[in-house]
Amino acid sequence: MWTGSGDRERRRWVAFSEHFASPPNVQVALSLWDIDNGGNIRADLGAENVSEAGFDMVFRTWSDTRVARVRLSWIAVGEVRGDDDWLID
Repeated sequence: MWTGSGDRERRRWVAFSEHFASPPNVQVALSLWDIDNGGNIRADLGAENVSEAGFDMVFRTWSDTRVARVRLSWIAVGEVRGDDDWLID
């Protein structure tokens, strides 16, 4: 993405370590960005194709934004499969 042209999207499948009972709510956040300051900084990130098993984590940019690297973090909150699945200390 450094050239400011070409493929402007990165997508990665994230598999949950254990399946949810139904598709959870997933939030994605930037935890690091290394972006050229010579143009506007544009980014769109999110979770797509969310299922009980996982989701696609997606980062997009456009126009003249030049991206060296980004790091995304995520959290999923949803229904557990049964009462025994609660982890309470």
